[in-house]
Amino acid sequence: MEAFDKLPGEINHLVSSFSSIPVVGDLMHGVTQYSFWLIVSSIVLLVIMFAFARRVSVVPHGRFANAIEYVIEYLENDVGIGILGKESWRRHMPFLGTLFLFILVNNIIGIIPGMKPGTGTISTTAALALVVFIYFVCIGMKNHGVWGYIKSLAPKGVMFPLNILIWLIELISTLLRPITLAVRLFCNMFAGHIVLGSFALMVSLFAEPLIQQLTAANLLGAIPSLAFAAILFVIYAIEIFVGVIQAYVFTVLTAVYIQGAEAEGH
Repeated sequence: MEAFDKLPGEINHLVSSFSSIPVVGDLMHGVTQYSFWLIVSSIVLLVIMFAFARRVSVVPHGRFANAIEYVIEYLENDVGIGILGKESWRRHMPFLGTLFLFILVNNIIGIIPGMKPGTGTISTTAALALVVFIYFVCIGMKNHGVWGYIKSLAPKGVMFPLNILIWLIELISTLLRPITLAVRLFCNMFAGHIVLGSFALMVSLFAEPLIQQLTAANLLGAIPSLAFAAILFVIYAIEIFVGVIQAYVFTVLTAVYIQGAEAEGH
């Protein structure tokens, strides 16, 4: 069919549209589409937080305040107390909460048609992962000292030379953490938007002849677009769920790394 003949070219155009296209200036000295939506997401997050701060009280009132309160309490109990423990969770909760909400807002805004997620480019996710890496390494060095933190990578009680081998493995694992954090978030968001765009293209390609001219043949040919539209709706719902899960996973892994940095030894 003609729609399928056009699909490869449209897919290539779709993929190219997800590159870092400058909207102001150029790639070296301008603002790309991802940078623009990252700024928009940051502004939206600030508006949400200021609105919540104005409505918060001993007992939050309204659905908006209760929803934000529920998210914060869930993070405190499940991530803060559940992973970091009752003694240290309060020190790290502002960082973890900000991290979760920042990623979440970026992920959700990116799902809106015509917008791009700030987390849809590897440069953003790499920057987030680098901040996390610096944070938990500094926590480890603050708690144990520089040399103490370096030694803590190896478990206590392991005899030489096995402890050296384990220390090297743990060192490599620690250095790989920001890479895995960045790649996991980027790949999930990028792949999800490619799938969304592909099904949206299928809907438009099959419906295009009917829009141009109303005939029985075009009406029959547009029937597959209904099925693709239904699938697209389901994928949108899944992508919202994935956006929430990815923000949660990123935050949970960060909490695990912080807990490991505070521990005396693995």
